[in-house]
Amino acid sequence: MTVRTILKAKGSSVVTSLAKANLQRISQLIAQYRIGAVVIVDDEGHPQGIVSERDIVNALSAFGAAALDMAAEEVMSRALLTCTPEHTAEDLLSMMTNSRVRHLPVVVEGRLVGIISIGDVVKRKLDEAAAEVGMLRDYVMAGR
Repeated sequence: MTVRTILKAKGSSVVTSLAKANLQRISQLIAQYRIGAVVIVDDEGHPQGIVSERDIVNALSAFGAAALDMAAEEVMSRALLTCTPEHTAEDLLSMMTNSRVRHLPVVVEGRLVGIISIGDVVKRKLDEAAAEVGMLRDYVMAGR
């Protein structure tokens, strides 16, 4: 299973924001869309970083309520780990586990085309396993 397959099933929309947006706004987007991270993009829409729930909690811990007025660029993770539509689910699980991230923007030629969360990967892997169990059950039952 590839990222392309996962995006085809879940859709390719990504919630983004500019780097100057404050954490109050980023928090509102996270709550409104019930997501775990917002991709920070430049004026052309190229990904520059990501602000996750964890980044917001860390900022609140360090700066208190004043963190909500901070710009996303002040707290975003700049070492943006990305994937492509050709990566496999196994690739993603390895990348996410080794880097301790839960969201991977999908990028093609510098352009943001989607985002994959750990939940997306786990759901697809579970669906795949359930389908395999069904096929095996049908195979065994046909042989009786």
